[in-house]
Amino acid sequence: MKFISLSLSLCVWLVAVTATSPLRGQPAPAPAPLPVSIQVDAAKPVGELKPIWRFFGADEPNYATMKDGKKLLTELGELRPEAVYYRAHNLLNTGDGSPALKWGSTNAYTEDKAGKPVYDWKVLDNIFDTYRARGVRPYAQIGFMPQALSVNPDPYQHEWRPGLKYDVIGTGWAYPPKDYAKWAELVYQWVRHCVERYGKDEVEKWHWEVWNEPNGPAYWHASPEEFYKLHDYAIDAVRRALPSARVGGPDVAGSGGKFMEDFLAHVARGKNYATGAAGTPTDFLSFHAKGSPGFVDGHVRLGIAAQLGGIDKGFAMIAAVPELKDRPIVIGESDPDGCAACQGAQLGYRRGTMYSSYTAATFGREQALADRHGVNLEGALSWSFEFEDQPYFAGQRVLATNGIDLPVLNVFRMLAKMGGQRVETKSSGEVPLETIIKSGVRGAPDISALTGLEKNRLSVLVWYYHDDDLPGPDAQVELAFAHLPIRGRQREAHPLPHRRDAQQCLHRVERTGFADGAERGAIRPNESGRPAREAGRCGGNGDRGGWIGDGEVHAAAAGGVAAGAGVVIGGCHAKPRRARRGDLGSIP
Repeated sequence: MKFISLSLSLCVWLVAVTATSPLRGQPAPAPAPLPVSIQVDAAKPVGELKPIWRFFGADEPNYATMKDGKKLLTELGELRPEAVYYRAHNLLNTGDGSPALKWGSTNAYTEDKAGKPVYDWKVLDNIFDTYRARGVRPYAQIGFMPQALSVNPDPYQHEWRPGLKYDVIGTGWAYPPKDYAKWAELVYQWVRHCVERYGKDEVEKWHWEVWNEPNGPAYWHASPEEFYKLHDYAIDAVRRALPSARVGGPDVAGSGGKFMEDFLAHVARGKNYATGAAGTPTDFLSFHAKGSPGFVDGHVRLGIAAQLGGIDKGFAMIAAVPELKDRPIVIGESDPDGCAACQGAQLGYRRGTMYSSYTAATFGREQALADRHGVNLEGALSWSFEFEDQPYFAGQRVLATNGIDLPVLNVFRMLAKMGGQRVETKSSGEVPLETIIKSGVRGAPDISALTGLEKNRLSVLVWYYHDDDLPGPDAQVELAFAHLPIRGRQREAHPLPHRRDAQQCLHRVERTGFADGAERGAIRPNESGRPAREAGRCGGNGDRGGWIGDGEVHAAAAGGVAAGAGVVIGGCHAKPRRARRGDLGSIP
């Protein structure tokens, strides 16, 4: 017998949260599962599914060259070789290259006794060489101010640690240069050195931007106008060294408010401080967006509304400037909270799958917001990496802890397998975007999906998210597919082998045709389901992890093909379970 087949992969994480009776210490009766219908119409494209996920970064540049930093950077580079970018603070700071929380240094610029510049690219080269050896490209942040150039150099290196006020980090590196000609020459020499070392064709693929959050009290101790001058001199120096370089900024905190509005006007039509011409070359624009977590009645409550609302405002500002509306936008830091190195009860979400589902739900909405404003979203940068030689699961915002990947990293693995066109995806469990921006996800959970269609591949990423880290009902999800463009040769149907892949844990799904033309089937574990004790290797959440083979998710499709569907998937458990709050799944 011959069959028409479409190969898919499907995975989901499960976080088992159980309510306990205070009287008997027994599990409370489970509430009835939420029925959710997700309908995918492959014949209705809504826009390109851009790989906006492929940007990462951290305060501490030197961690990337250390043991666990290299391991994680390798994993990020493998997601999409030569397309992943990494942004780091402190690349021009004075120091011996020893890392510390919210600190880094390269000693790229010092001066001799006569005040003449001395350039030393050894530490910077090691950092960028580490990126390039792993297929990662620099999102090169020009900053901060070397001690010998600062108008207020002392004290220079801060000694911040968790529990101290954030603003104490703003020491001598956060000031303007005492000599703008020397500042510009430093930038020029750096870029010219990179062209000599890596080649023009390579360096013109990088992003170059100036400073970080110049509108905030920690990173810039001068006026907005002084920052425009700093920016103009640096951008002019980059372009003198490499006229085809990609330059932009300003990576403001939040959407930037009046600071951002005035910056946009300056680079669009203001007088350039370095050249005297009108405007400043701008190939991309950048701002930051952060959520607002809290600790309420003994549990974490995330604030997705703050992050998506900030993105909405940032897009609106850029769309309002005709000269800049079409420029690519990078959300230069896009995270559930504002401090990766900080710790606290409100940040307890970071260790588990709440971080994962939040991240998926956010990526799912960012492109919709870009569509709304008609802007060109290129990337949304996750300001999370790893902290070397810290305690295991210390509570910082990271992708891995001491070489152990956290569940959130699997979101990026899923997104890396998606592409093509976004197609219409409707969920009965979706919280409307306007509601999320206004008040977050505080009532019903947000159970929704993002779908991508390529030539021979349909990908669906499904998440179950709520702001409150509390037990919630399971969800019984039905996926309905319309107009699947199944094309290709016929072949013998056969059971697909179980894939043992602890890093990606993606399993094959075989959809085979039925003679009656109906498309139906339940996604269920196959006979080679992995024992429960190994599930943590998949889900990253101890023995509570799992994949969509563990969930009672039913797939159905209608239209577009002449044959139906029978679905079998390799799962991490033999016994099916429904999807639960904090879950996310992917069908690439």
